[in-house]
Amino acid sequence: MVDFGFSLLKARQINYDHNDRSIAGYIYEREPSFRLCIECGGCSATCTTGNFTRFSLREINILIKRGENEEVRHEIRKCMLCGKCTLVCPRGVNTRNVITLAKEAFQKRGINAI
Repeated sequence: MVDFGFSLLKARQINYDHNDRSIAGYIYEREPSFRLCIECGGCSATCTTGNFTRFSLREINILIKRGENEEVRHEIRKCMLCGKCTLVCPRGVNTRNVITLAKEAFQKRGINAI
């Protein structure tokens, strides 16, 4: 067989029935503006942490909505809560509060996210 220098990735299927969307539900109840997020990426483009690490608030919002909490738990620790994301959001989503509520939800479940 000829080696072309690349390989095919495994299929990535999202099983919404298996994912735990309790963190998203917790955030939706306490921060209604989270429903307005259209994942435009404005927050990630201005993020100070994102400029120096692989942190992406846009990706975190998507993962929260999908219920992929394990990945969210590891990423939200990187946020410095500077608020630049909130200033540029065209839909007025309070992203700082979303991160704070996500940390709070993990702590209430007995999982350390900080």
